[in-house]
Amino acid sequence: MDQYAYHRITAAPLHWRSVTDEIVSGDSVSLAGGRLYGVWRSQIGKPRDELSVITYWEQGTTTAAAETAVIGAVGSVTGISTELMRPTLRPTDANPPKRQGNYAFRWMSTPAENWDELLALCADAWPGFESAYDSQVIGLWRMSEERTGGPVEEATGASVSTGIRSLLFTRRPDLAMWERSKLPQGPAEAKVRETLSRRYDLCDWTTVSTATLLTAEDAEDTARWT
Repeated sequence: MDQYAYHRITAAPLHWRSVTDEIVSGDSVSLAGGRLYGVWRSQIGKPRDELSVITYWEQGTTTAAAETAVIGAVGSVTGISTELMRPTLRPTDANPPKRQGNYAFRWMSTPAENWDELLALCADAWPGFESAYDSQVIGLWRMSEERTGGPVEEATGASVSTGIRSLLFTRRPDLAMWERSKLPQGPAEAKVRETLSRRYDLCDWTTVSTATLLTAEDAEDTARWT
């Protein structure tokens, strides 16, 4: 019954770090039966004081319970939006990402009739993508069907279809590799890019933003991205 929750948290101006520290050091998520999967801060495409938080719930949870657990007694939070999601092809375990890098949150809305093909294209393209660009596909989650709009749609004001909504989450070493992965070199990389492009063509809505991992164990990102 593995379940995850994506939380979009807005901190008071210049309090994204203190909010993160309270979430990481607190025990409200574990007391509620969950586990903190990671906390990310905006790099490109989101406000400076907005955090992306993912939690894991082995026995499942509700949106309200997960939201309450994450906020707990954390101060300086001005807004939160939460949505439940379940893993598809990945992740296959609940081990959280630990390495710093360029993390891409790609949200998609896919007509139901295209969903199986999208999964097949992902499975086909991921090995070549990961080997060519020193990158990792962390997960592809299917969002709860209880809602027709999630945290990203609410933040951007986008109007999306009622198709299958998903979150594709990938890690690259840095922004330079992000650009490099969009400009294939040689026939093998061109084939990977063609497959990935076909996948995006199956969607009727998609958007992406990038972030860095505040809970990384190897390196702290101190750059001022936004």
